[in-house]
Amino acid sequence: MATVLSVSGSPSATSRTARLLRHLDRRLTAQGHEVIPLDVRTLPAEALLGADVRHPAIAEATALFARSDGVVIGTPVYKAAYSGLLKSLLDLLPQYALTGKTVLPLATGGTTAHVLAIDYALRPVLSSMGAGHIVQGWFTLDKDIAVTEDGKLSVAPGAAEALVHVVDQFSAALDGRRTLLAAAG
Repeated sequence: MATVLSVSGSPSATSRTARLLRHLDRRLTAQGHEVIPLDVRTLPAEALLGADVRHPAIAEATALFARSDGVVIGTPVYKAAYSGLLKSLLDLLPQYALTGKTVLPLATGGTTAHVLAIDYALRPVLSSMGAGHIVQGWFTLDKDIAVTEDGKLSVAPGAAEALVHVVDQFSAALDGRRTLLAAAG
């Protein structure tokens, strides 16, 4: 069983991005992984914007990254890039905080014009932080994510299939990495 940190970089309390991540967290949990959710918006703004790496909440978030085997990074796309809130956190982490980790980048947005934000904005940052393996990411249109009247998440069929595929790929990569590490002793 791998430990997965599931990070939402959305500043919104009613975020579709965060809801989508929590939906995917359940799939990873069902596959035997321990999933720890982290909504960056719950971290103290003063600590994030003041770059206070010694603040207890920032230190705890840093420790969560350190203890995870894999990281799911979810962000809404604003102006063709990942959220500033997510950037604030990533900037406070140690330079190589993702060393040896398997990472799944996910993004949501209002238009397909932002589909390349994962590859051109987020992936280079994750790579520069030492990610051991960045699996295929996925961009989901906002219109494909809905919350039903009873509060449940509904994902359009095509998007749901694609998300299952990338999450399962991520899970398999985690399992493969753990097998390799165990064999290496």
